[in-house]
Amino acid sequence: MTVQILGTGCSKCGMLFTAAEQAVREAGIEANVEKVADIVRILELAPWALPALAIDGEVKAAGRLLTPEEIKAFFPK
Repeated sequence: MTVQILGTGCSKCGMLFTAAEQAVREAGIEANVEKVADIVRILELAPWALPALAIDGEVKAAGRLLTPEEIKAFFPK
């Protein structure tokens, strides 16, 4: 699984990245957490706002910070 944080590098993007890493650790799953700052790649995923969270290339949430618990809810069961 790939968890992507879409954003241009603002502080909220960093906080969302940290929350995503924590969610992966707590869930005990194999996942790659990556920051996507390239505007072309961001536009390909078409988030409606930034920062955004995508899992395996599908935008799950945008425009707000998520807690690790909220992020874990997007993980496959």
